[in-house]
Order: sequence, then C-alpha cells, then structure tokens
Amino acid sequence: MIGVTRTAASRNPGFKLDQVCAAAVSTARDAITEDPEHVGEHLTVQPEGDRVVTHYFECLLPGYRGWRWAVTLTRVSRSKQVTVCDTVLLPGPEALLAPGWVPWHERLHPGDLGVGDLLPTPAEDDRLTPGYMLSGDPAVDDVVWELGLGRARVLSPLGRADSAERWYESDHGPEAPISQAAPRAARCISCGFYVQLSGALGRMFGVCANVYTPDDGKVVSRDHGCGGHSEILIEETAIPAPPTIYDDSEVDSI
Repeated sequence: MIGVTRTAASRNPGFKLDQVCAAAVSTARDAITEDPEHVGEHLTVQPEGDRVVTHYFECLLPGYRGWRWAVTLTRVSRSKQVTVCDTVLLPGPEALLAPGWVPWHERLHPGDLGVGDLLPTPAEDDRLTPGYMLSGDPAVDDVVWELGLGRARVLSPLGRADSAERWYESDHGPEAPISQAAPRAARCISCGFYVQLSGALGRMFGVCANVYTPDDGKVVSRDHGCGGHSEILIEETAIPAPPTIYDDSEVDSI
C-alpha cells in the first residue's frame, strides 16, 4: 500500500495525498453499490485536491475488461471522518472501448450514396457558393447573366478545384494503368469519342462516348488514353504475290 500511495502521489505533485482518506479503502469499497463479486482488488489511490482522493478498484463485470471502479473521498479540515463524493466506472489504460464517434459527413466515402438514399448538403459547404454570386467560371457566368437563369448554389472555385484534382488522380486520368498501356498518341483529346465539357473544367476534361471502353459515360482527362482510340487502325499485312518463274530448260518449236 505504501508503494502504491507514493506512485499515485507522484502523478499529482501539486497535491499532497491525504493519509486519512487514503487509508479508508474499506469505506471506498462499500460505496460501490454493485454486487461485491464484481469489485476486484484495490489498484491505487490518487490525490485530486486538498483532502480529496480517488480510490481505484478492479472491475470484474462481464464485458468490462480493463475498466476500474473509481470512488472519490474527502473530509473536512481536522476531521477523521471521510465522506463519499462520487462513484463511477471508468476505462483503464487497457480497457475495451467503442470506436470514437465520427460525424456522418466525415464517414462518407465516394460512391456511398445508394438507390433511395438522401444526402443533405451542409449550408456552409465550401464546395458550393450562392447562385447570385459569380462562380468564377466565365462560361457559366456569361450564360446565367444573359438568360437570367440561375441555381440556388453553384460550384465554388474550391469545389471545382477539388473535383478536377479528384478526377485527374482517378482511374480516368493519365496515370491509370489502361492509359499507361495505351500507345502514346492514343490520347482522349484527339479521339473522336471524346465529348468535351463546357466551362472551365472543359479545358482539362470531357466524357468518353466509346461503348466498348471501361471509360464509357465517365469523365476523363484530355491526356487520358486507352486502346479504344478512334484513330487506332489495325494495319493489315498484305501477302506478297509469288514471283514469276521462267522455265527455259525446254524450247518449244513454233
């Protein structure tokens, strides 16, 4: 007990361990209202303040491995009678804990939205900007201004940059295995199946319209490539005609 007391006191050098409260182990144990069979051996005692200590007991409840019963005791100045302040079950260093809670918008991954799902967009989403503000995309701003059309929110410069980076580094960018394996000249920008996007994103991206490629209907970068390029022609090797052979071993009489 003396060794435990000194170790615990060293954790809180700002407070002196009250010896009267520290010695009241049985009082602390009796304060735990659970079945005595679920209260294990006394583990340690820690000073929490002037004449305030917390006793820790092993928890033997099923499913609570590594947890500890914590009982806080105190006493008034010059009194030998201790008072129970609080009892609580706390996780220890090796306790089994549930994973920390993560907000739903931080748990989402690309492609998580399924059929019938509703995915609300936060009002302060950095990817969007109010429709009455200029989006920064000249092609979009000019059309909206001329026709008087608009949406409640449009892509912000940050949202547009995030999309461009995500698309460019995906399997539809220049570093994709199918692009690396394609001939160097077989780039989407020169392919007849490449449908260019409008606006600022159209400077780097378009949509593939080749039904036989894995990129069909997907956004691809202009320097992406594959073996389905419209100008890849299979060269047919012509079989040369046999040479003419003259047999002059015999002379025909005419």
